[in-house]
Amino acid sequence: MAGDRRVRGVVRLVVRRALLAALTLWLVSLVTFWSIEAMPGDAATRFLGRDATPEAVARLRERLHLDRPAPERYGRWLAGIVQGDLGPSLASNRPVAVIVGPRLWNTLTLAGLAFLLHLPVALIPAAVAALNRDRPVDHAIAAVNLIAVSLPSFLIATLLLVGLVMIVPVFPAVSSVYPGMPPAQRLRALALPALTLAIVMAAYALRMLRDNLVEVLDSEYVRMAELKGLSQRRILLRHALPNALGPTLNITALNVAYLVSGVVIVEKVFAFPGFGTTLVDSILVSDTPVVQACVLIAAAVYIAANLLADVGALLFHPRLREAA
Repeated sequence: MAGDRRVRGVVRLVVRRALLAALTLWLVSLVTFWSIEAMPGDAATRFLGRDATPEAVARLRERLHLDRPAPERYGRWLAGIVQGDLGPSLASNRPVAVIVGPRLWNTLTLAGLAFLLHLPVALIPAAVAALNRDRPVDHAIAAVNLIAVSLPSFLIATLLLVGLVMIVPVFPAVSSVYPGMPPAQRLRALALPALTLAIVMAAYALRMLRDNLVEVLDSEYVRMAELKGLSQRRILLRHALPNALGPTLNITALNVAYLVSGVVIVEKVFAFPGFGTTLVDSILVSDTPVVQACVLIAAAVYIAANLLADVGALLFHPRLREAA
């Protein structure tokens, strides 16, 4: 019975968080639409510029339904999003989904590879530092981690370009990908930007994971496991890591959101056709439908990552499950 109550409590908590996530995403859509609406001029004049003829501005306003009240246009835009229709791009008159979809897939592929790379880069040094706390190895890892945190992503990318392209030519300097690209060739093209992002992510997660591991390793149940004669490896993998990962998942969620919407600099350094580059290019040409769609997608990824982090914390942390 107690187990059933805990399961129901966890399910209720997940449902509440999911509803809160949906409400947050709706609020983001409101802020996005009305922020653009509050800008000087309208979408037609901003896109066409000052030299546009009145006839061209009038035709574009009619196409965008700018003659209709703003609440009606917001409702039309929101209804289209619910149906999967993000509208047409002003720059190319193509569907926004056709423009953003492939770029988003490129970034998600890059993010997935970077996420997989960052796990050993963060977990292994954190475990070594925690098991050797206050020893020279711990201090050396902390010093390297401090340097990595202090370096901006574009500098890490540049150092990798110099080391692995110019000095030791292992990877290509330009990470260009295209549909139908062979998997091995695609993986080689993604290697440098993924490694850059993995280092950035691991630098922020490593210190917190190390501190959490130290705290868990000093707990009573770990001491009891040691007294029972369990190996250090088993204690670390079965007892310490699951309880130390919970608080670190929030940083991981922020890293995942950063991977999707905040990798513009890394994409620019490696000329990677990704989601962040699409957002910046659309802002530069005042392509309002693409900007709105990109902002909403980035917010959805951020909200979903935090929701998954909350659920993961419940799965990894027994105390949170009992509290739920």
